Amino acid sequence: MSRILLGVSGGIAAYKALELVRLATAAGHDVRVVQTPASRRFVGEASFAALTGAPVLVSEFQRDPARGAFPSQMPPSHEPLSHLALVANAEVYLIAPASANTIAKLAAGLADNLLSSCALAAGCPVVVAPAMNSSMYEHPATSANMDTLRERGVRIVEPGVGRLASKGEQGVGRLAEPAELLAACEAALGGGSSAAAGSLGGVRVLITAGGTREPIDSVRFLGNSSSGRMGFALAQAARGRGAEVTLLAANVALERPAGVRCREVSTAAELKDACEQEFSSCDVLLMAAAVADFRPAAPAAGKIKKSGRERLSLELEATPDVLGGLAGRRRDGQTLIGFAAEHGERAIERGREKLLAKGVDAVVVNDISRGDIGFDADANEVTILTAGANAHIGERRVPRASKAAIAEAILETVEQLRAGR
Repeated sequence: MSRILLGVSGGIAAYKALELVRLATAAGHDVRVVQTPASRRFVGEASFAALTGAPVLVSEFQRDPARGAFPSQMPPSHEPLSHLALVANAEVYLIAPASANTIAKLAAGLADNLLSSCALAAGCPVVVAPAMNSSMYEHPATSANMDTLRERGVRIVEPGVGRLASKGEQGVGRLAEPAELLAACEAALGGGSSAAAGSLGGVRVLITAGGTREPIDSVRFLGNSSSGRMGFALAQAARGRGAEVTLLAANVALERPAGVRCREVSTAAELKDACEQEFSSCDVLLMAAAVADFRPAAPAAGKIKKSGRERLSLELEATPDVLGGLAGRRRDGQTLIGFAAEHGERAIERGREKLLAKGVDAVVVNDISRGDIGFDADANEVTILTAGANAHIGERRVPRASKAAIAEAILETVEQLRAGR
């Protein structure tokens, strides 16, 4: 169990903070909440108090009945200053949503409310999740303020792209999903925000996501069930660690991660071409896309008609081995991670075989026979197999968690592999 202090600033996205608290407490974390006065216009203290089982504070002059303690702690015998006691007891301080105004205050070192006072006094890792209108988010002042925070070791959870609060508006500025916010807190708890925030700074990461589609005719195709969620979570996490991310998305219907360069592909051949174009300039390859093993040998130019047919036979041919081909032309210093969606009891054994056959540094194995993880699910459970000296294969099991949390675990492995070179 860890102690998470949550700071909630004003904005419609404050409602997502309630779901974050629910997820965090369900995962066994202790949570205390501080709010800005403006945030109360969107979510009241009673809602947070009910979910956390602890008093919610809005002002540094407000008496704290818990005297700075978290629900699992015994309150001290004296009454400490709330903004000092709360962050002294916290193991991570998450500010979500963080409005443009709050981010500006944090960058300037202001302490004119309880939330910003806690940030200035925090000795624990600080995680900031921006949420605002796209015009405000893309303003040079906001960009400069966030750069300032990053330089100080603050971890930024990048906002998403999509529908915004104002009717009809679309763009970047959506608060990251609660599962991503919890994963960011857990990552900060594991290694400290300063370690994670810039740990991949300047590293060029190439990620593939989704599933390829191989045309049968002009309207039909052979495909698979990959949603792209794992690859997109990896892109978001790598960007959060400071990497320069290029994402090759194969038929993915998800919002594109902010701050990530995206290219759209459809077939295995298109993915191969895009990978070959991008591979030489990348430092890390995360091959999370589900690439078709076979494709129709002679797809029809038009639509195949059903009339007069009782059967349709297709001749399939093997698609190129994209990952194996890239591994064969790798340069010194590159790190290559493959993914293996396996079915059933021999999943780990097949993953080991793939690790050795492909010549990569690691393979991430998940069992798609389970309905609660894998394709199109929000959660996953994986085993990370790593290639060591003398044909030794390391094995790290990552228990069921959000795909955002799984992504952080995979990137930890990437950093360990790079550090060991």
